[in-house]
Amino acid sequence: MLEDKVALVTGASRGVGKGIAKQLAELGATVYITGRQCQTHHPDESSPRSVMDTAAEIQKSGGTCIPLFCDHSNAEDIATVFNIIQEQTGRLDILVNNAWGGYEAMHENIGGRSVFTWPLPFWKQPLWRFDTMMESVRSNFICSQFAATMMQLTNSGLIVHISYWAAEKYMANVPYGVAKSAVNRMSSDMAVELNRSGICSMVLYPGLVRTEGIMKSRSYFDLSNSESPEFQGLAIAHVFNDPNYLRFSGSVVTSAELALLYHFKDIDGQQPYPQSYQTCL
Repeated sequence: MLEDKVALVTGASRGVGKGIAKQLAELGATVYITGRQCQTHHPDESSPRSVMDTAAEIQKSGGTCIPLFCDHSNAEDIATVFNIIQEQTGRLDILVNNAWGGYEAMHENIGGRSVFTWPLPFWKQPLWRFDTMMESVRSNFICSQFAATMMQLTNSGLIVHISYWAAEKYMANVPYGVAKSAVNRMSSDMAVELNRSGICSMVLYPGLVRTEGIMKSRSYFDLSNSESPEFQGLAIAHVFNDPNYLRFSGSVVTSAELALLYHFKDIDGQQPYPQSYQTCL
């Protein structure tokens, strides 16, 4: 399905990014993945994860995956990633802007105790959280600049920005909504400037994804309509394989909507139904 195609998935150490990378590689693409060099331990995991782990898992399954260390807050690191892809392949067909630091350190040490600061009102939010989220938006912009430059060589390509409903409704954190709104608007404005280039810029909303963190806390979630991380990769692959994929440029779609449109199911055989503005959590 994706043989001879080259993809870059940013932030693929775990979660949605890892699932997308695994699925694109399984479908035949050469997949580059990025993540920080240090193996950081996250509270929602029993052991540290890195892009090296993701790549090893993909390679063990027979896929082609090249891990690249990248701090996406550093423009020079990002430039190095694209220079390597250019030198090694000379092309890029799919970019998935998934790197996101906004969920880090949701608890802070305040007065000697751990406080869950995520839902605090905006006047009590730590400024570093806003800055971290906007760094992710900036990373999307820089990656898209490099990707569009490479894709114009073939007059084709798919740029996917992973976002969420916080772009459209209040979801307990003002910086979160601002960042996701920025991603959505950036994608739609990029689509305007990419008009007639053959390149599609679109936003993808996952549903409730069975990431490592969600599964650790699964007793708190209704997983009856949940999605695998790989499901997101299936959605992206089907869009890319659509001869008329440019119809999605500038739009926002959910993975479950695409599954119904293209008649595919999740890797466990389930058919998730699309969330909406009213039903998303």
